[in-house]
Amino acid sequence: MDKKERLYDAMGELLYVIALADGVIQAEELEELDKIVNLHPNGEAIKWSFQYENNHESDPEEVYQKVISACHSYGPSPVYEEFIQAMKQIATAAEGIQKSESKKMQAFSKDLTDRFRADIEKSRG
Repeated sequence: MDKKERLYDAMGELLYVIALADGVIQAEELEELDKIVNLHPNGEAIKWSFQYENNHESDPEEVYQKVISACHSYGPSPVYEEFIQAMKQIATAAEGIQKSESKKMQAFSKDLTDRFRADIEKSRG
């Protein structure tokens, strides 16, 4: 699996984390996931990784750390805007964005920004 493919697996994993952030994956969130993946060129990989984590009842925090690691390995990319938009779609699908979902979305942006900022500073010597 190349880095780009791994990145879209990470997107599915991240959507799993967001959907489960409020404690339960709701039918509306699954419907929104289907909308996202049906329109996405890497939709199969996204959905497969979401379903894998869900079927294995994976710990959301462990999955989140795996996502962050994959994004750090990939490096800075405009594709993360896609991740953020998809997280918002999933989070708003059922009863609007809950506090737990909002916190996880903010953490994702902060974790990436902090890491990439540190990488830039390190490269400057």
